[in-house]
Amino acid sequence: MNFVNREKEMETLNREYKKENSFVVIYGRRRVGKTTLIKEFIKDKKAFYFFADKQNENLQIERFKNQIAENFKDEILKKIEIKDWDTLFEYLITKISNEKFVLVIDEFQYLSLINKNFSSIFQRIYDEKLKDKNIMVILCGSLISMMYSETLAYDSPLYGRRTAQIKLQPIKFKYYNKFFKNKSTQDLIELYSITGGIPKYIMSIDREQSALYNIESNLFDKNNYLYSEPKFLLQEEVNDLSRYAGGISAYISKLIELDIIEKEVPITENIDNSKKVLYKIKDNYLKFWFAYIYPYQSYFEIENLTYVKNKINNEFELYVSKIYEDLARESMWENIPFPLLKVGRWWDKNTEVDIVALGENNKIVFGECKYSKKQVGLSILKQLQEKAKNIKWNNNNREEYFILFSKSGFSEELEELAQKEKNIILKKLI
Repeated sequence: MNFVNREKEMETLNREYKKENSFVVIYGRRRVGKTTLIKEFIKDKKAFYFFADKQNENLQIERFKNQIAENFKDEILKKIEIKDWDTLFEYLITKISNEKFVLVIDEFQYLSLINKNFSSIFQRIYDEKLKDKNIMVILCGSLISMMYSETLAYDSPLYGRRTAQIKLQPIKFKYYNKFFKNKSTQDLIELYSITGGIPKYIMSIDREQSALYNIESNLFDKNNYLYSEPKFLLQEEVNDLSRYAGGISAYISKLIELDIIEKEVPITENIDNSKKVLYKIKDNYLKFWFAYIYPYQSYFEIENLTYVKNKINNEFELYVSKIYEDLARESMWENIPFPLLKVGRWWDKNTEVDIVALGENNKIVFGECKYSKKQVGLSILKQLQEKAKNIKWNNNNREEYFILFSKSGFSEELEELAQKEKNIILKKLI
């Protein structure tokens, strides 16, 4: 069950394993399943796995040494004092001779944090000791921009060594029915709205129950790790407050680096110089936590949850509707019968359009999402067509399409019109 939607990544790793020598970089946000993927891959292979942390370098070397000793059952090595990485890797090479072997360093970026020269040290060790051996090296990490700068960027000491890279993404919504059996599409959207495709969160809730049941029984339980997860996540990664005393922009950069928030501008604007910038939390559980747990922690501390539960019951459909919009935008790549260049939103001071997609040959798609108990009728289409006039993009020479998403379906008149007009697309749910 853990490897739903991970087939391509496993194919990549297995392909790299068959090479005489390979160097794979795996990166992605915390809890997305990188370590689980690696451990599944190496479970039937000769391998050494090391998880780096923020301890000082001497302690990391000592731990690395002891784990090698355990791995190769060498009691003498445990008693020997080693203070440099070269000696450790020289020993490792003597143990593996030339049989196929996988070397994994997880959270690699921490070794670079405690020693800014570690990437250079590892590059030299790789070139001198590992490159010509029958070894598959896997470097993995969660600080996305740091993993990029230390392992993938042109000016990185390790540039040019990798044979493959994997940016591990959350589980796509379309695979949710593999995790949650006998659930309606609406149930799945609601469950996605509090787990967001993060495998750790999916596996931590009661998958037989509804989203609202899990909110009350798990997310609102002070003894459940999910209740405090965002605090620990942010404190661990953004812990040196003095570094950010100059303003909030460094915080934002850090959160973007962690793949927790993303920058958004109207689709027709340039993301680098637009003044209409919004920052959006990418993770659905964090969205929920900041909306319904963090502001009401006083209620949780005195275990008076009536107010918060009532608030959730009254607002949950509105909260889910925003996630529904995200899913609708994501599904555009599959729902539109011509190539798209960009998909996003558009807004100005007076108007907001849920979906705008720019296509080849001056094609443009405008979309509206309705997550309500009412059917969508002609009036909604007409409103969308009016709003579309505000969007300046190839106005004199564009081919317009309109797509409507509705939880509760469409009126007969709208369905009849969509059958006649090829530029109107109707989608029930996703």
